[in-house]
Amino acid sequence: MMNISLEEKTLELKFTWKIARNASDFKRNFFVKVKNSEYEALGEVAPNVRYGESAELIIEQFNQLVNKGLATITTIEMLHSLFQNVRTCNSLRFGIESAFINFWSKNEVENYLNIPKAKEIFTAFTMPIMPIEEMCGFYNKYNLKRFKYLKLKINAENGVEALKEISKVSKQQIMIDGNEAFQNPDEVLKYIEFIQKYPVAFLEQPMPSTKIDEYKYLKPKSSILLMGDESITDSPDMDSIAQQFHGVNMKLQKAGGYINGLRIINEARKRSLKTMIGCMVETTVGIRSAMCLCAGINFIDIDGFLILKEEPFQLIEEKNGQVFFK
Repeated sequence: MMNISLEEKTLELKFTWKIARNASDFKRNFFVKVKNSEYEALGEVAPNVRYGESAELIIEQFNQLVNKGLATITTIEMLHSLFQNVRTCNSLRFGIESAFINFWSKNEVENYLNIPKAKEIFTAFTMPIMPIEEMCGFYNKYNLKRFKYLKLKINAENGVEALKEISKVSKQQIMIDGNEAFQNPDEVLKYIEFIQKYPVAFLEQPMPSTKIDEYKYLKPKSSILLMGDESITDSPDMDSIAQQFHGVNMKLQKAGGYINGLRIINEARKRSLKTMIGCMVETTVGIRSAMCLCAGINFIDIDGFLILKEEPFQLIEEKNGQVFFK
């Protein structure tokens, strides 16, 4: 029998992380440790309030899983069977599954999953919403020109001025992330008309995920790639997603594990959709996991560890916008 434990860490941020629906100065993440006398491995849990996840829920569900025999698990099939019998939110499923697979593979995850290793991994860097007059100073302070892509968080009110302002200093391709801020396709089309003259890589989740018919109306009219994010959870209807978006942003914390994350990526590829690996605000434990799935991915946005005031694990490093395993 293995020893399995859950530890909570409060992660202070370098700056206020503001998106269209909320803002925060710290995150409460959890770390699943699986160990025996010879080896130990970690998995990260980054609860997302957007999906009803909380620290209290993580602790409650983890204890339920332990009581149902989590420490006796020896195969991935046993683990997934346990998840079917005990309600487990996506971020906790990922934290546990990644800890077990990291343990079983001794952190040779690509070999375990029988997937190629990425040769180079260049991440975008995401700018949160902030006063327009602070944007250029922020860009220069954090030397953001070193990243291949810049990701810009916007809301419906600041989207035009934010892109105008950052374009004074940025020459990169820009990913624009609306985080469901727009309410109808006409608003989005008006915004697209403005942004198409800039070097925009894509517009991510401009409307709420519930607006399925509106996205189906919008997609054929959009001159900019539309990337789904909030619409992509653990069990998306991929035929419907293909009618709404040109690509999908798969985040392991939402997919619920390596296995399901790979399934979503492969289902997207079958439908000729662009693929993206994203992240929450995570330490290098979670980001290292995301790196294992980056081979052949069109867009990579795994900068969550770079906004932490003090990153506690130091498992990977970033140089000139490229991330490396240590």
